[in-house]
Amino acid sequence: MSSSSSLPSSGITKTPKRTSTHRPTRSAQRTEVKINVYDLLPPGRLSSFLWTIGGSLLHSGVVINGREYAYGGHDKQGLTGVYWTRPKSEPPGGTFRCELLQGFSFLADNELDIIIQEASQKFQGTSYNLLTNNCNHFTSYLCQALTSRPAPSWLNRAASIGVALPCVVPKEWIAPPDHETAEGELLDEEDDESAAMLRRHRADVEHHAYDDISRHRGSIDRMESRNEGLDTSGRPMPPAERAPRR
Repeated sequence: MSSSSSLPSSGITKTPKRTSTHRPTRSAQRTEVKINVYDLLPPGRLSSFLWTIGGSLLHSGVVINGREYAYGGHDKQGLTGVYWTRPKSEPPGGTFRCELLQGFSFLADNELDIIIQEASQKFQGTSYNLLTNNCNHFTSYLCQALTSRPAPSWLNRAASIGVALPCVVPKEWIAPPDHETAEGELLDEEDDESAAMLRRHRADVEHHAYDDISRHRGSIDRMESRNEGLDTSGRPMPPAERAPRR
């Protein structure tokens, strides 16, 4: 037998070397997205009970890169109702309840700024409605845009109940004691930085000009007489839900 005869096939095929299809991209940036939750009812048995059963009237803000973004109403046409404060700065009449880790965003800073600006254009101050377009609707919208997940539905449970059964909404939910408007700064669409803010809406001196007694006296009568502090349905807005003024 000739030594040069062909050998039988072993049945093993050689796998061709793979060419990587991975394309180099910019380094991923992970930004934590949190939700701060505040109870708008005065501390007491009612607020504790409603918090326990998940029926509290809540205010919320979205924390991104050290700023807490929230939404409130005002009567200035063409001006956003979106503003920012330091994280966990309790709104007027509000009590901090908890912090939630919503998730992470993997967008670059300029992309985050664009999303926030788009939200500020959508949520105008004059469009605020206590039951159908409030701070928690804004929170859910922004969380969806940043993390592809809406905020927990229980944040807006009280508003959902109010839409279905407006006659059973407790008076305390829509007419809490009077306080100053929320401390913070509105987003300025014309600023050089898309996420920059206007200066605080009032000087600290003005913020402390009224004592506790004057803040709690005749709040609803004053709001109705000057047609301020009302949502699109004519309901008085909780002070924590009023956007800072220019």
